[in-house]
Amino acid sequence: MIIVRSPLRISLGGGGTDLPSYYQAHTGFVIAAAIDKYVYISLNDRFDRRISIRYSKMEVVDRIDEIEHPIVREAARSLGFEELHVDIASTADVPAGTGLGSSGSFTTALLRALHAYRREFVSPQRLARLACEIEIDRLGEPIGKQDQYIAACGGLTHFTFLPNGEVEVGRLNVPEDALAALEENLMLFFTGVTRSASQLLADQNTKTQGGDQTMLEMMHFTKQLGYESKEALERGDLLRFAELLNVHWQRKRARSDGMTNSDIDAWYDHALANGAIGGKLIGAGGGGFLMFYAADKERLRSAMRDAGLREMRFRFDFHGTRLIAES
Repeated sequence: MIIVRSPLRISLGGGGTDLPSYYQAHTGFVIAAAIDKYVYISLNDRFDRRISIRYSKMEVVDRIDEIEHPIVREAARSLGFEELHVDIASTADVPAGTGLGSSGSFTTALLRALHAYRREFVSPQRLARLACEIEIDRLGEPIGKQDQYIAACGGLTHFTFLPNGEVEVGRLNVPEDALAALEENLMLFFTGVTRSASQLLADQNTKTQGGDQTMLEMMHFTKQLGYESKEALERGDLLRFAELLNVHWQRKRARSDGMTNSDIDAWYDHALANGAIGGKLIGAGGGGFLMFYAADKERLRSAMRDAGLREMRFRFDFHGTRLIAES
């Protein structure tokens, strides 16, 4: 029995510049944090020499080519398995479609489990690179690379996405007291809405690939906000970081019509009037989690609860994708 867990993430700045349509021409930059909410993959030998996969549905097949789940099928193919006689099951602390990067976490956890099945070591950066190859290159998803990299690497991390496809990874050097305050005062509230990130990112991808000047200027500005957010965090200036979150959200909501709606806008304004300094919607937009940096946590918690939003408390994860059981 092999069990692997891979953390979900919150994006702290520069989100969207990790899409190939942007970084291949302009270089991308994102800062993100892994959190202690996970996707789990368990893998066990199967006696009857078939393959079973349990996720939101159940599959039992004889050959890899018969697997319907695209990521599972392509992960097995990419690692060169000719035969695979296992039971694979996935569970998660948070549903998919909530903006926390669950697809990247699923893919990195699955690949780590398959490597463990072969008794092979795989580094975090290689794990992330393989996950990107599966989701972006093999399956053609119009998504970025930050989810796979932050899931694999963990921590509070900055990523530079180079035009040649390489990714530079570095830890944020946040002062210890500021790190504790950041973890304490960042708050997540679930909007109750799930959605497909691929559908929402497709519009940005199309406009960027087509050279849409307005979209390109938005993405250049978003990248600059990422740099400024990194500087603020490493100075320990959390007030400035919170203000940048607000600027980031105002620009992000202008990217496409599906980014926000009247409910999200009302909840956001309600939070700013009740203890939040700044915040944004996590992920591609349209639903998922609202994240705020709070000056008055209890006031904000009460106000959002009264508005019908459920809080999800979290801590940072510094391990990344991790093998937690093997027997």
